[in-house]
Amino acid sequence: MPRDHLQSAERSASAAGTPARTRPDAGRPAADGAEAPFLELLARGAPAEAYEQPALLARAEGRPAERVAALERAKLLALRVRSEFEGRRRREAELSALFETAHDLAGLRDLDAVLRAIVQRARSLLGTDVAYLSLNDPERGDTYMRVTEGSVAARFQQLRLGMGEGLGGLVAQTARPYVTDDYFRDDRFQHTHSIDTGVRDEGLVAILGVPLTLGDHVIGVLFAADRRSRVFEREQIALLGSFAALAAAAIDTANLLAETREALAGLERANEIIQDRSAVIERASDVHDRLAELVLRGGGVHDVAAAVSEVLDGTVEFTEAPAAPARALESSRAEGHAVRHGDDWIAAVAAGDELPGALVLRGHPGLDPVDQRTLERAALVTSLLLLARRSAAEAEQRVRGELLDDLLDARDRDPRLLRDRATRLRADLDATHAVLAARLEGGTADADQEADARRRLWAAASHLAATRHGLAAARDGGTVLLLPLAPGHTATDLARRTARELGTAVHEPVTVGASAPVGQLLARPDTVASAYAEARRCLDTLRLLGRAGDGSAAEDFGFLGLLLAGERDIAGFVDRTIGRVVAYDERRGTELLRTLDAYFACGMSPARTKDELHVHVNTVAQRLDRVGRLLGGDWQSPERALEIQLALRLHRLSGVSQPPPAQR
Repeated sequence: MPRDHLQSAERSASAAGTPARTRPDAGRPAADGAEAPFLELLARGAPAEAYEQPALLARAEGRPAERVAALERAKLLALRVRSEFEGRRRREAELSALFETAHDLAGLRDLDAVLRAIVQRARSLLGTDVAYLSLNDPERGDTYMRVTEGSVAARFQQLRLGMGEGLGGLVAQTARPYVTDDYFRDDRFQHTHSIDTGVRDEGLVAILGVPLTLGDHVIGVLFAADRRSRVFEREQIALLGSFAALAAAAIDTANLLAETREALAGLERANEIIQDRSAVIERASDVHDRLAELVLRGGGVHDVAAAVSEVLDGTVEFTEAPAAPARALESSRAEGHAVRHGDDWIAAVAAGDELPGALVLRGHPGLDPVDQRTLERAALVTSLLLLARRSAAEAEQRVRGELLDDLLDARDRDPRLLRDRATRLRADLDATHAVLAARLEGGTADADQEADARRRLWAAASHLAATRHGLAAARDGGTVLLLPLAPGHTATDLARRTARELGTAVHEPVTVGASAPVGQLLARPDTVASAYAEARRCLDTLRLLGRAGDGSAAEDFGFLGLLLAGERDIAGFVDRTIGRVVAYDERRGTELLRTLDAYFACGMSPARTKDELHVHVNTVAQRLDRVGRLLGGDWQSPERALEIQLALRLHRLSGVSQPPPAQR
């Protein structure tokens, strides 16, 4: 026997509590031969039954009792040494198997191959008929067979166990090993028909299961099973647990490798995308710089659309909400992203709670995600511009309204300060203006709706005043405007145009009354107030005459306008009615006015008129024909005839010898 084996035997004997110096045969010569036969048995690895032979032979030969007793003691010692050797060999085999498995794990290439090796070695070392490994499936919520070794039943190999079912379910729930020496008689776990059928097909009786754990989570179970009743020892349970730990480590390593490979693949794809999209990113950077520049220099909505069109190499337009596709617009607003609509892309432009419109990219169905983000960013910039413009417009509206209020009410204000304030608003108070009174005609019983309608009218009037370098303010349930009068235009033209534009803006009829043209607004403190009173009288007259939704000035009402006009514009009425005849007489030295007076005085009879004037009747006819060409073909209608007669009388009473300069 090798020296180290003898030393091991001595250590085993010492560990058994029988020191060599105190044993009964201590000090006896080795020549007595009591240990010799057992050493030979140990040397050749004889079975345990062979160790009974030396003592039985000594008794059969009639050897002394001391000799037989010595042989019995030597037998016990030899059996202990043999048991120690067997345990060491078994542990060496287990450690070797665990080392080989760890080596396989370190060089992991194929997870299935490593798991099969683990199951094969577990079955071999435990000496079981079958070994198998099951893993949990989180997606399906059950457990399935991953690897089997020694199995012969196809149904068993394809088993799927619900969580908590069978012996494996008990192991998974408690995260502790469980063993049963008779599966079908064990009621500690839940039996199911499918599991029991599979176990019965395989013929299993004794089963040992240990958990596969990663951290605090059980990911599966490793089993060893026999087709006969068997008691698994504690060392065998610990050994299977070691294999389970290696299997869990292999699975974890494989998962990490898979995640690493996936991450690497993702990085490669990302790198490819980055390389492929570098031009797109450069375009995004370009549009960012352009949009920032637009905001800084006060660009408008259409400037943003033009910049994005150039960067995206397409046509981008700002479309107002009513003209944009309603469903796509609402979808873009709800999602906060651009949405596809046919071959176009829609990016909602929201300003506060309002939805004024959208940026529409035409003809780009396959829009790149970065370009889509660019379009969305442009829509956001457009929203900010609209909000900024609206805030500025509201502030300007308030300022314009305050200035007009001061012109109407604060008659003691310093004219120089008023002029300075108007100049900052680009309003020229020295120019000729008309004061207009506007009011909504679509009345409602709901006070909130009516107040909202008035606010919309004031907003529309303020916008109109700002675009025309005028002023606007809310007053008397409506709106008052002070607008410049363009050359060649009358107050009536301005009133009708304003009524039409305000009505379109608020989607309701708006009636507008205008004053006569007024100039030098700061010359007299009450100029604007008087003109506003005249405009209101015209507004009320329009409504009384059933002309709601129309616009007009006092000049439209003939001699009735004299009653409406604040300053009784007699010269203006005369000029509008017979000014052309007066001017013709002055230029040609004719007597058309005198002929008109005689004509009306003679009851519009040419024969009587020629007697009154002492001229030929043809002369009267020629003069009246000239009057018709100057005043229009309807000058003899009752309404026109009445106004002409009144103008002739006022002309005589006023002593006007010349028409106003504007009519010369």
